[in-house]
Amino acid sequence: MFKAIYLTQDEEKNVSAEIADLDEADLPEHNVAVDVEYSTINYKDGLAIMGKPGVVRTYPMIPGIDLSGTVASSDSPDYKAGDKIVLNGWEVGEMHWGGLAQKSHLQDGWLVPLPEAFTTQQAMAIGTAGYTAMLCVLALEEHGITPDAGPILVTGSSGGVGSTAIAILSKLGFEVVASTGRPEESSYLSDLGANEIIDRSELGEENSRPLQKTRWAGVVDAVGSHTLANAIAQTNANGCVAACGLAQGADLPTSVMPFILRGVTLVGVNSVYESFARRKLAWDRMAADLDPGKLEQMTEVVGLEGAINVASQILQGQVRGRVVVDVNS
Repeated sequence: MFKAIYLTQDEEKNVSAEIADLDEADLPEHNVAVDVEYSTINYKDGLAIMGKPGVVRTYPMIPGIDLSGTVASSDSPDYKAGDKIVLNGWEVGEMHWGGLAQKSHLQDGWLVPLPEAFTTQQAMAIGTAGYTAMLCVLALEEHGITPDAGPILVTGSSGGVGSTAIAILSKLGFEVVASTGRPEESSYLSDLGANEIIDRSELGEENSRPLQKTRWAGVVDAVGSHTLANAIAQTNANGCVAACGLAQGADLPTSVMPFILRGVTLVGVNSVYESFARRKLAWDRMAADLDPGKLEQMTEVVGLEGAINVASQILQGQVRGRVVVDVNS
């Protein structure tokens, strides 16, 4: 038996979340069994636990799109008992039972060996949010954006993606401008490496001009909607915008003008289905380019019971940085 956050849905589509004792025999028949040590709460997990539509596709469900732990047994030639692994995405916590549990059965193709630089707790302080931030930084680099090109804007900067992006970009020598709606987090963002902090209202005007005064060599955007539209409108000629989220909305009220008149590139970052090679590159780069001290600075640790409480807070924008879940406490 093992403990997990267990989501069920009644006939009226109401979702309930509870800490349940489950039988390992009920886990899916995937080829790697993992003793989970840590998971985390992402925005998607908050939606799932609070019963919002669009994330969980089948019930009952164990949520948790991230996990780290130790292989207990394996039918895969790539993993053996005792190996430390990390998992992000692959519809785990949505279609497949996820990481907010003490045990999990997973497919070997979903896993990445944990870099020696990180503990399993640090891996979940990174989680999908940090891994996505690294994919965004890679997108900027691959487009030729270098520290001498100009400032990089990070939107939603107090969240998990934003916080990690600031820490990585700062260590790489970029000038980082953090956009936030929470001025009380200014010292936190500065400590992570932000050179300047602006209020999100500077990017929040709806139906604004598609071409504005240029400000940014590149952008990491986790917000979407008119914030993303304004960021694009302010991006330098031949700049790059990496878009990975929709906290403000899924719409994009812009025009083709920034793309055809300034040569701006909009890169969509999909962390769920990336190839193993791309995932390993991202994790290896984080091992080199993410300061563990800054990682600790942005992290809070809770138990399974606490994770349910955090779910509502993250949807209300009340969570700073990363929340790691110790599934065994």
